[in-house]
Amino acid sequence: MAAHPDLRTLLAHCRIENGERFDPAGHPMRTAIEGLDKAGGKHLLRQGVRRLAELQTLLYANGTWSLLVALQAMDAGGKDGMIKHVMSGVNPQGVTVTSFKQPGPVELAHDYLWRVHLAAPSCGRIGIFNRSHYEEVLVTRVHPELLVRQKIPAALRTSAIWDERYRDIRHFEHYLSRQGTVVLKFFLNISQEEQRKRFLQRIDEDDKHWKFSAADAREREHWDAYQQAYHDAIRNTARPYAPWIVIPADRKWLARILVVETMIQALESLNMTIPDPAPDIVREMDDVRTKLEAEAPKDRHRLMPRMTRATEKGTT
Repeated sequence: MAAHPDLRTLLAHCRIENGERFDPAGHPMRTAIEGLDKAGGKHLLRQGVRRLAELQTLLYANGTWSLLVALQAMDAGGKDGMIKHVMSGVNPQGVTVTSFKQPGPVELAHDYLWRVHLAAPSCGRIGIFNRSHYEEVLVTRVHPELLVRQKIPAALRTSAIWDERYRDIRHFEHYLSRQGTVVLKFFLNISQEEQRKRFLQRIDEDDKHWKFSAADAREREHWDAYQQAYHDAIRNTARPYAPWIVIPADRKWLARILVVETMIQALESLNMTIPDPAPDIVREMDDVRTKLEAEAPKDRHRLMPRMTRATEKGTT
């Protein structure tokens, strides 16, 4: 898909595999691609969705690999719209979307990765996380009082807990990758000004009132703390087996192209083909073919509906 050279360059620039080299200042909020406008972007997205659907079929047919896509963003960052548009052409039977809301009593009685592991995609499937285990080093880091609700013993609620969680997450994602799960993590990086505009749209436009949340608006007061938490999370968890893709997300159509192309590249790298059936399946197909062909009607009139026969009689 991404035939435009500037688009390919931007996509490569977005991908972070070595967190130690991650520099937030080196990732400007680029939203313009020379020679590519919104109409052209939507055309590229349609092409990408069709290709993604083809690759999903191969993924499902092979039944060995799986793909995990974790979407993270500030409030109003476009996660829901991303899922709607990027996954619009794939077979829903092969996709699972999990939205990680605030943990309830059952989740809080377990370790923080428990519910995440339960939601990981099974073989042959694509799993989409709308928010993810990273909330535990983002929201919880900005609001450390939440650790009390998680029943973490006081002796363990030290400043070291964040480095420990980064290490836990790295090990968890490495484990998934060694079991055949391709892990992609996207940070839909919107500007503070763009978030302000989107919040105003939710207030001013009747059909977007349902998206409004005063709690989201209050979290805006912690913008700088969240930015630092994101930067630290990316630095500590970006690895070749589980890269971060930092997407400039002020223009939704451009962000969607970059996400779908990243997913396409990941699935194409698996070099999947339609698997050949096992020898016993081939023998069974031959036997069934013989039986079905033997059942073919000998009289062509047996295939005609009654109306056709009546019409044929009327013309003789």
